[in-house]
Amino acid sequence: MPKLWLALASANGFFAVAAGAFAAHGLQKRMSADLLAVFETAARYQMYHALALLGVACLARAAPGPGVTLAGWAFTIGIVLFSGSLYALCATNVRKFGMITPIGGTAFLIGWAALMWSAWRMRA
Repeated sequence: MPKLWLALASANGFFAVAAGAFAAHGLQKRMSADLLAVFETAARYQMYHALALLGVACLARAAPGPGVTLAGWAFTIGIVLFSGSLYALCATNVRKFGMITPIGGTAFLIGWAALMWSAWRMRA
């Protein structure tokens, strides 16, 4: 499992940097300031959770368990739903994509709670 989490962390980190660069250099003249801010939020949260997946990869090697696995999947699902829905909203200007975003945010919260639970259960 550590290899999977490391691969997902790396891929998401790569795409978050690419999205941020695209926003900074390719979208400023094509997108309203409001939508550009939404796009940047999507990239920022994708990067935060790519870094969280790096932590999951480390924990999956050092202290594997169901909470660590749950955290990894929750962060991955959260990235897809939260950041993905915001990217889709910006690309299409279909506001209904914004209704998916809180589901992704909930997945992020589940991931952090699962990490907290795993830390609590770890042996010193």
